[in-house]
Amino acid sequence: MWNHLHRILPLHNGKPFHFFVIVETLNLFQLIRIRSKDGNFRFELLPTTDISELLNKIVETTTDADPTSFTISNQPRGNEVKIADLKGRSLKDLGLSHGDLIFVGYQSKPSSSGTNDVILEAQANTSDATKRPWELVTEDLVDVYWRSQSGKIPRGRDSRFCKHGVNGMCDYCMPLEPYDAAYHKENNVKHLSYHAYLRKITPKATASAASLLPPLTPLSYKVKVPCPSGGHAPWPAGICTSCQPSAITLASQPFRMVDHLEIASTDIIDRFLQAWRSTGLQRFGWLIGRYEPYDKVPMGVKAIVEAIHEPPQEGELDGLTLGLPWEEEPRIRELGKTVSTPLTIVGYIFTDLDPTPEDRTKNVYKRHPGSFFLSSLEAIFAATMQKGNPTVSRSSPTGQFASRLVTAVLTATEDGQVDVSAYQVSEQAVAMVEADMIEASVDPGIVRVKEEDRSQESARYVPDVFFTYKNEYGLEVKKSAKPCFPVEYLMLNVTHGFPQNPSPIFRSTRFKIENRPGLEDQRVEQVMSSLADLDAPNILNSRTAKPGEAHKRLELAKWLSDWHLVAFLGTTQLFSPGDMEVLMQTVSLPNLLDDASLLDPLLATEGWHTLMTFTRESAPARPSSSAPGSSSHMDEDIPQEVFDQIAAEEAARAGAGPSGVRICPHCTFENDHSRPDCDVCGLPL
Repeated sequence: MWNHLHRILPLHNGKPFHFFVIVETLNLFQLIRIRSKDGNFRFELLPTTDISELLNKIVETTTDADPTSFTISNQPRGNEVKIADLKGRSLKDLGLSHGDLIFVGYQSKPSSSGTNDVILEAQANTSDATKRPWELVTEDLVDVYWRSQSGKIPRGRDSRFCKHGVNGMCDYCMPLEPYDAAYHKENNVKHLSYHAYLRKITPKATASAASLLPPLTPLSYKVKVPCPSGGHAPWPAGICTSCQPSAITLASQPFRMVDHLEIASTDIIDRFLQAWRSTGLQRFGWLIGRYEPYDKVPMGVKAIVEAIHEPPQEGELDGLTLGLPWEEEPRIRELGKTVSTPLTIVGYIFTDLDPTPEDRTKNVYKRHPGSFFLSSLEAIFAATMQKGNPTVSRSSPTGQFASRLVTAVLTATEDGQVDVSAYQVSEQAVAMVEADMIEASVDPGIVRVKEEDRSQESARYVPDVFFTYKNEYGLEVKKSAKPCFPVEYLMLNVTHGFPQNPSPIFRSTRFKIENRPGLEDQRVEQVMSSLADLDAPNILNSRTAKPGEAHKRLELAKWLSDWHLVAFLGTTQLFSPGDMEVLMQTVSLPNLLDDASLLDPLLATEGWHTLMTFTRESAPARPSSSAPGSSSHMDEDIPQEVFDQIAAEEAARAGAGPSGVRICPHCTFENDHSRPDCDVCGLPL
């Protein structure tokens, strides 16, 4: 503020001379305005004042407030932060300046619990683990990567408008922000990526308190219980504007958490489809993979699928029955973490295929713009799954926001072939399912809004729901979504594809797939038989291996690099948890087929030695018969192929029925004569 000092000094002629000295004096106090349900208040505090002192002054304005429940925000509703999480920080650190208005909320005190000073002292001693939870979470590696990048879209020099030198830059060639609308429209990118959307809504780092708060707020359409005002009984006995959710206007979500779904190899889809091809029943599987940056979209994220794990299910011709919760989910998640490149559940996939009556090699084209792409029942299921698999985020007050779980559908194309379609549902869909507001209808393309229920057991509050569309005149029209609305308002499209140069983590898909009873049964005997065929018991450490055994190690490594095989071995109790980790890390190494010594850590484990012992004991013994006129000591010089031929002949003789039928050991044709050669292949019987 400015002070005017008036001084009178005599001059040499005796006449006084008046002059003013204007001096600036600094007022160290700043005015902080508070607005709560008790009214408006003003406090003069120093910038270095701790937030706990401001809390004490706020508590004095209330009558029956719980000091641990106080929240502050820079807006009337939303962005609330507990004052208890800000202990030890001054007003200046929080970005509060002279004249700032703070909105305060609190709950009534449930019971008397000591003085405010004792509470504040206890909160001040609280560890940092309870403060600012959004800063204590560990994000996915792809999120860490994009937070360290600028994300700007580079542009080359414009030959028409750029007049500067090679090292110069102007408005026509400077990089664009990742959320630039013109760029997205020009490149047909419908949705912003998650991190581009974050860059758009995050305020620039300033001294204001708003820049220190997380920019994202999870949606919730549930009634707040208890009511923040504390003026009535909790729902459903009472409700007011403070605790009820606002009206909902359905709109297309501007961003998506995953921009692209990539299947690491076509063999993964082919093996998944084999069950449907054999039985005609629909199948369901969890997508096991990881997230990586996607360069086709500014700051994009793609989900890479390395395997499909099938849970217990009962398939039908037009649907399937799935048991939830999935009992093996914790084991599969832990198994995915032990891969050389850690994997997790990135989504799920199911089939919706119906062969045409005219041509069984083609399928009915069900999902198209004239019918539906994702049914209302599938959208509600997707919302439920996304709610149970949130994404860890430092940009949300709760440390979690939205989900990266992708819904993939194997369905027919217009020409009757099979293709993958990928989707997600919006955060509005997840919040509406969480609030029990919507349900599926008979029409698969329509979602029904439930009726409000005020009963004590199943209380449900349904606010007004609207959606907008363009009428026949091209005008934007808002319409009530009750009793139903199109399911497209809840969906997000996700692109999909296969890599041009596939390099999957798992090189084999030959092993039997789990939970296919009667079609593909997983048994330890099959594993030991395959290992015996690969001569695995005789494959030694690379340092003591015999020359010429490299091809055996290569075949063994390729056969072991199978997700379904490793997942099955984890249930046999032959391998300890430590050995299972070595097994998974070894068979998933990117250069496993290039270096023969990479199998050595696995061959040295106790679990592998146990499996090899069982394999040797279960291997078929050599035939006891020998060539005529030969002695037993000469059997060692006879090649193994001769013994195999003798065993095949014995099996053929044993397979001859009482009617004289002889089964060919080469082509399995049943010969009904006594000649020594087969009628079909001509080889000796």
